[in-house]
Amino acid sequence: MTQILTGTPASAGTSRGPARLIHGPDEFNRFQSGDVLVCRTTDPAWTPLFWTASAVITETGGMLSHAAIVAREFGIPAVLGVREALELLTNGETLAVDGSHGTVARMDAE
Repeated sequence: MTQILTGTPASAGTSRGPARLIHGPDEFNRFQSGDVLVCRTTDPAWTPLFWTASAVITETGGMLSHAAIVAREFGIPAVLGVREALELLTNGETLAVDGSHGTVARMDAE
């Protein structure tokens, strides 16, 4: 069974990749190309991660937040305002992100 989390659709498109929970700039070195960035919020210091992210999920923010604007500029899906994403999601688990509909599917390991 797949668990679906919801938030605000902020940048259209779909993507799948491993979740990478990042709590602050001191953890940026853990982020790898193709990871789904999962964080509380972003600001300009986070922009380099968008170059290689497959998608972005934040706990806060809306259509005019930094994460939404930069995700649209980079053409990657973003779902924002996903409550407790940092507590509910696990590093490395596969996520399917739908930035058009505002959903994040936690894929079961098969």
